[in-house]
Amino acid sequence: MSYNTKSSIESKNIAENGPCSSVGEHPNAITNRFYTYECVQEIVGFIQKLVPTKPELAIICGSGLGGLAELIVDKIIIPYADIPHFPKSTVMGHRSNLIFGKLNGLYVVCMQGRLHPYEGYTTATCAFPVRVMRMLGAHSLIVTCAAGGVNHDYCVGDIMLIKDHLNFSNLAGNNPLIGTRFPPVGHAYDRKYIIEMKKIAHKYNLQLREGVYCGLGGPCYETIAEINMLRLLGGDAVGMSTVHEVTFAAHCGFRTLGIALITNKGLSDYNTIYEAVHEDVIRISELKANEIQRLVYDFVDVIKKESYLKKE
Repeated sequence: MSYNTKSSIESKNIAENGPCSSVGEHPNAITNRFYTYECVQEIVGFIQKLVPTKPELAIICGSGLGGLAELIVDKIIIPYADIPHFPKSTVMGHRSNLIFGKLNGLYVVCMQGRLHPYEGYTTATCAFPVRVMRMLGAHSLIVTCAAGGVNHDYCVGDIMLIKDHLNFSNLAGNNPLIGTRFPPVGHAYDRKYIIEMKKIAHKYNLQLREGVYCGLGGPCYETIAEINMLRLLGGDAVGMSTVHEVTFAAHCGFRTLGIALITNKGLSDYNTIYEAVHEDVIRISELKANEIQRLVYDFVDVIKKESYLKKE
């Protein structure tokens, strides 16, 4: 089922310029509005009129990994453009749909396409949907992303579970209704979820890496000096998303699992001719999509078991 609602001109302007903002408003003022509880409530209220069931799991699909949404049954599809105040993705491989339905018997909400700072949005704008999904009822979050390999041992096609991140973005604002002003993120990636996902991978004889994800702004792929710096800092993979979403997730109480697909190798030698291109990222993502989909599908059983135990 797909809803194609007619937004007013005002709503479309807001969607293009930031949540609860007006055209021509200063970016700092727009950023501050992302922390208004009322803005999130308005979006959630709009969605709840179309979607009767609360999701338990939220999923964010990275570049070329939107096919995960095809596994969802009894779908309700809401384009980002039809949601008041909701920003839209403009990147190839991101379809800009919010999808509700059942995945392996569990009610989920899936972002089929994420937002990036290099599209002209603030980091707060890019992470804003995380708060919406939390207020809709989801308590667990799976983020997937395409990433460049920083660790010398990593190969194109490797799947890495994110155990921690290096965050080079910035966020600002405060709202006690959503979370503390200084959120701890030392355990932003749930250790139990990492262990459970490794068990699932072992069942399929899949080797998973476990490492540190570095979040840069993009859209340029990293220089050789940057890759070497990130390696010295302990980074294993690098991308242009995820860290701000996970920071928001920790702030509002999500339990999070992060999955990064290594789609290219970061350059670390000035004699190397190869340069990464987005088309290659999409191609590798599509080749490995089935493996990630299978892992996520089975991981839903972990969430279902936890939900059942909570209800007892």
